[in-house]
Amino acid sequence: MGWLSWFCLLFLLSTTCQFNSTCSSANSSSSLSSGHLCHPEDSSALLQFKNSFSIDTSSKRELYNGTILFSNRTISWQKGKDCCAWSGVTCEKMTGRVISLNLLFGGLQGNIHSNSSLFSLGHLKRLDLSSNDFRGSPIPSKFGGFVSMTHLDLSYSNFSGPIPSEISHLSTLVSLNLSQATVTLDTLSLSRIVQNLTNLRELNLDNVDMSLVVPDSFKNMSSSLKTLELSRCNLQGKFPESIFHRPNLRLVDLGYNYDLTGYFPESNWSSPLEMLDLSHTRISVDWHHLTRNLKSLRDLSLSNCSFVGSYLACLGNLTQIMRLDLSFNSFGGHIPWSLFLNLESLVYLNLAYNNFVGQFPEVDSNSTSNSSLYDFSKQPLVGPIPRHLTKLILYENQLNGTIPSWLGSLPSLEELYLSSNQLSSNIIEFQSRSLSVLGLSDNKLDGLIPRSIFELESLHYLDLSSNQLSGNIIEFQSRSLSWLELRNNKLHGLIPRSIFELENLHYLDLSSNQLRGNIIEFQSRSLSGLYLSDNKLDGLIPRSIFELEKVTDLDLSSNNLSGTVKFGPKLQSLRELNLSSNHPSLSFNHLSNNTWPQLRSLDLSSCNISEFPYFLRAAPNLDTLSLSHNRIQANIPKWLLDLGKDSLGYLDLSHNSLTGTVGPLRWKNLYYLDLRNNSLQGELPIPSPSTSYIFISNNQFTGEIPPTICSLSSLQILDLSYNKLSGKIHQCIENFSKSLSVLNLRNNKFHGVIPGTFSEGNVLRNLDLNGNQLEGSLPQSLLTCRELEVLDLGNNKIQDTFPNWLEYLPKLQVLILRSNKFSGEICFPKTKFPFQKLHIIDLSHNRFSGLLPTKYFENLTAMINSQEHGLKYMGGRYYQDTVVVTIKGFEIEMKKILTYFTIIDFSNNTFRGEISSVISKLKSLKGLNFSHNELTGRIPPSFGEMSNLEWLDLSSNKLVGDIPEQLVNMTSLSKFNVSKNQLVGPIPRGNQFDTFENDSYSGNTGFCGLPLSKTCSAPHQSPPSSFQQEDDLEHGNGFDWKVVLMGYASGVVIGISVGYLVLSNGTPNWLVKVVARKKRRRIMKITK
Repeated sequence: MGWLSWFCLLFLLSTTCQFNSTCSSANSSSSLSSGHLCHPEDSSALLQFKNSFSIDTSSKRELYNGTILFSNRTISWQKGKDCCAWSGVTCEKMTGRVISLNLLFGGLQGNIHSNSSLFSLGHLKRLDLSSNDFRGSPIPSKFGGFVSMTHLDLSYSNFSGPIPSEISHLSTLVSLNLSQATVTLDTLSLSRIVQNLTNLRELNLDNVDMSLVVPDSFKNMSSSLKTLELSRCNLQGKFPESIFHRPNLRLVDLGYNYDLTGYFPESNWSSPLEMLDLSHTRISVDWHHLTRNLKSLRDLSLSNCSFVGSYLACLGNLTQIMRLDLSFNSFGGHIPWSLFLNLESLVYLNLAYNNFVGQFPEVDSNSTSNSSLYDFSKQPLVGPIPRHLTKLILYENQLNGTIPSWLGSLPSLEELYLSSNQLSSNIIEFQSRSLSVLGLSDNKLDGLIPRSIFELESLHYLDLSSNQLSGNIIEFQSRSLSWLELRNNKLHGLIPRSIFELENLHYLDLSSNQLRGNIIEFQSRSLSGLYLSDNKLDGLIPRSIFELEKVTDLDLSSNNLSGTVKFGPKLQSLRELNLSSNHPSLSFNHLSNNTWPQLRSLDLSSCNISEFPYFLRAAPNLDTLSLSHNRIQANIPKWLLDLGKDSLGYLDLSHNSLTGTVGPLRWKNLYYLDLRNNSLQGELPIPSPSTSYIFISNNQFTGEIPPTICSLSSLQILDLSYNKLSGKIHQCIENFSKSLSVLNLRNNKFHGVIPGTFSEGNVLRNLDLNGNQLEGSLPQSLLTCRELEVLDLGNNKIQDTFPNWLEYLPKLQVLILRSNKFSGEICFPKTKFPFQKLHIIDLSHNRFSGLLPTKYFENLTAMINSQEHGLKYMGGRYYQDTVVVTIKGFEIEMKKILTYFTIIDFSNNTFRGEISSVISKLKSLKGLNFSHNELTGRIPPSFGEMSNLEWLDLSSNKLVGDIPEQLVNMTSLSKFNVSKNQLVGPIPRGNQFDTFENDSYSGNTGFCGLPLSKTCSAPHQSPPSSFQQEDDLEHGNGFDWKVVLMGYASGVVIGISVGYLVLSNGTPNWLVKVVARKKRRRIMKITK
């Protein structure tokens, strides 16, 4: 309950006590003088008033701890009994006329009409009809006829329409409360109220729509005014400064009027103001004047008032302050903890959502000078905080270090929020018996959860999520725990039984941990949010979960749960259901007699489903549906295409075996469509213009792309790859220039030229047109694609010279031009630092000629600097970039591209000249292929410095000389091919060179030495042979396997891809040969 609600509650209690006191006095008078009973006209009027409504006899209001505050009042109103003794009725002693009527929370339901008998109670001075239900009826103008009225409260009783100007006739009114969100007030009516109600001391118009009121209308308010509450009223414009100078003003609440402007007084003046709320307004406040002039302040809320800097030192002047809220500002620097030494009455402190930095101060218990900071029994402070503090809110700052132990010793602490900071180390022990709310989420806390937290008997809210906590969750002592959030940690073990037995549990999130075991039956019937995903839970899903009448969000995904999911009639409140990625035996009943009007999101992906769930028909308001990665083998049914026409926004049916054509897509608000990896055919379906993400790859759609695609002005990702689409690519790409980031048309049958309609300011990041029949030259409008990271135009019929103008694209990382008709020499760069972020370049299978572009190699920064410490995949939330490259002789599609994966493939061209040693500077290079060119000269010895290189192919050139011994240092090398050159001399031995077979060297008649059968005639100094290494190993001569393992470890990325090939295509021949040769060597050695 917010502070203002508590304030109002206290006010109501106070008012009620006054009512009851007067009532008791009147009743005593009646008992003493039987001649002064309730006036019969008033008694009759009250009974008629009661009978004009239906009464909610169960109406009551409870505090959060279960204490009943008020209940139905009119149950004692019975004909023939003295109405002065009725609940809520107070009479004048001498006349018996009703002068006060309190029906707060009276359970009244119905309309109040202008002829209601209520208005015949002409002697009424106090009337409270708040918190009833008058069914949206207007406030009758007859309320202005109570000429003796001093207190009128019609708040939160479901009135509607304008506040009648006749209210201004109540000239004796002292207190007026009309707060509720369904009534309005205009400038004229307000001006009359301000002008005529000269005795008004309390005015509460919270939530009244005053968007048409000129705030200056308040400037003539009564000088007697003590309380002014105008929060959430849509006030706009400048608020009169003079209001704050009212001599008796005690409380001002203008909060949440976002467009209210003005100035808080800055001159030297004193004010008795005790409560001030300017939160979420644009009223300008001079911090120094405020703290100097308002020394009586007990409650100050300046949340979201655009404060910047560090002004907190001035708070020391507010010695009476009890409640302080400065959240949602831009205060920075260190929190001046010493200022709290003077704030001994402080019980509530909220500094959340600021930019405070630094650490909590520690208290040296051995220092006598700080004795007041740790002597809890005699001093008002615990640490730098008053010992009476009940609420401390510091979340969303930049506090670091550890949580100080003195925080756990605050004896009155009820609520502590330190979430979303950078706090580290262990959580402290908490000693406060009154602690009910503890929020420490989104920090860097580690270790075990302290036992003292599980023993907090008053705890009803606990959030320790998104830390690095480990260990088991033990049994909770608190029986009132209603909110428990421990997600994103490293907790393991079983879920304790006490959690399932919590009867008041409202929200439970234990997701993304390592919890195991079964889920047992829940005792709570008030559970609304249940999240147990991403654990190791198994067993049957308990029946009680599907009988939770109030559950709105249920996520049990990514576990190993089994059994039959029985959607019963009690899940009427369910909004989100996620059962994806569980045990294959999980099944679903197909009840059709239940409706799910509240169901918005359903995820049953990876649930081994073989047909479309029939119960989906009963969920007409779905906005998210995922049935991906199942075994559904059917056409998409018509009823599914009609499901959620006005609501469905996200649809994922990918990775099934769907067949047939797709009918018209009529979803008006669809933004995400995923049909990839099915067997759908026919004409390409085009969704509504609101769609942003379309994934229809790996199907069998044919024909041209319908022109209606040009209407998708919000399109961000379009992936139509691996279909049988044909025709030309539409010129309307320009329509998407402000939104389209990915265009993937790979492996279709598109022909013609690449559209040249890329416009300035486009956000295209990935353009993949590989594997089509595109012709012509590259459009230079690609230069406008300043965000482009991936350009893949391979396997087309493009005729052009090398597009060196692409070096102007600052973010280009992948360039694939392979298997086209590019020709000519690659000239010198046009810029000083070309292609700095490029880490994959494939120009293979073209007609390039001339010398290798050494000047470009010198500036490939992404290949020079090793980036393996930053494992990051290219792409975004909905799309991972892919590329097809030749790796160690295998053509492999990489489903994800690591930013440090670097290759150069210039093979199958007519490059000539020598290989420059500059290439050896590319330290992070993984693969280099210069094969099938006309290169001459020697292999640079500096290649031995390329320790990360995993494959090197220089075959089918005209290289001469020997293989440099330095290449033995390439410990990551697993594929080496220099065949069909003019190389001579001994083959180096040692490290990876002991694994290469004959085909790595074939076609070079001058080679000798293993693995060839030709022996070298002259002695040659070389590293120890593999025979000797094996012999040394057996005799303990210290062969260091670290060298070999380092090479294999650095090739882990390639290993994943090759591993896939091994599984799908069988063991590669080269690997079989390596193993066989090793075995052969051992046999030779034994026979010797």
